[in-house]
Amino acid sequence: MVLLLALLVVFTVKHSAARTHSLRYFRLGISDPGQGIPDFISVGYVDSYPITTYDSISRVKEPRALWMAAHLAPDHWERYTQLLRGWQRAFAVELKRLQSHYNHSGFHTYQRMIGCELLEDGNTTGFLQYAYDGEDFIIFDKDMLSWTAVDNVAHIIKRMWEANQHELQYQKNWLEEECVAWLKRFLEYGKDILQRTEPPLVRVNRKETFPGITTLFCTAHGFYPPEISMIWMKNGKEMIQEMDHGEILPSGDGTYQTWVSLELDPQSSSDLYSCHVEHCDIQKVLQVPQESETTPLVIKAVSGSVVVAIALAGVGLLAWRRRLQKDKNGVIYLPAPDQ
Repeated sequence: MVLLLALLVVFTVKHSAARTHSLRYFRLGISDPGQGIPDFISVGYVDSYPITTYDSISRVKEPRALWMAAHLAPDHWERYTQLLRGWQRAFAVELKRLQSHYNHSGFHTYQRMIGCELLEDGNTTGFLQYAYDGEDFIIFDKDMLSWTAVDNVAHIIKRMWEANQHELQYQKNWLEEECVAWLKRFLEYGKDILQRTEPPLVRVNRKETFPGITTLFCTAHGFYPPEISMIWMKNGKEMIQEMDHGEILPSGDGTYQTWVSLELDPQSSSDLYSCHVEHCDIQKVLQVPQESETTPLVIKAVSGSVVVAIALAGVGLLAWRRRLQKDKNGVIYLPAPDQ
């Protein structure tokens, strides 16, 4: 089941300090799943938190979060259980149709993701797409009321689905209105968890990754929400093109972790490197000591209003700069991390 859920759910979180919230529903159909394995699974998520689940073995939609169970009446779960049983039958038919078009047999998967996102500025986005065997298959364009097909088989489905203009308009309305309304409602239900803030614990480290090549790593963990900005600077200049980014991953305790790295310039030993981390209204700056220095690292944590937000080319990173407002609790001293 864990492997199936890994197939089902893939989250992409941008390295950005802008806080967003999302509602996503994932459905997975499986041909020839094997004994004891459901051939249909549906899960719902607000941000990275599971809120609902259904599978073809239990045949019941159930809450996965206590705050969902507390706020939604039994008739809600009964109504959507019936709807998902219908989706289970429809997925089996559609998967068989795709296998026929592709001339496939045996184990194959059919996936659907639908949802919306609420941005920090109040704007919203919506998305609906399907995948076959883990690859994008057909994607809905709600603004054009059309489907984008990725291969010849998907073009067959595209022509069939675009013939029903009423259904296209229904999907657009659901993404732009109903989905957003549900998301706002769920955010209110689970606000103690979903709208909390936990600042990152940040460390810098240097390692010899290859003979003669030293790499700086800046790691952040224990933070929530997952949106975060991390930038390496060299002598006060942002090193955007030279940085490598790790994915923003769940830590298993409801918080997240990630890292950025930068290779040291072997031609100069006097360069000053610093890692700048932005999370919600907190900024942390870590100055990297010279190799010969034994002084502790200094983290400056500063709260303040956003002065300007700029899109940084090449890596899709949104960096937020804030005025530095020094206060008595703004400087924290930590020992240099082990290499």
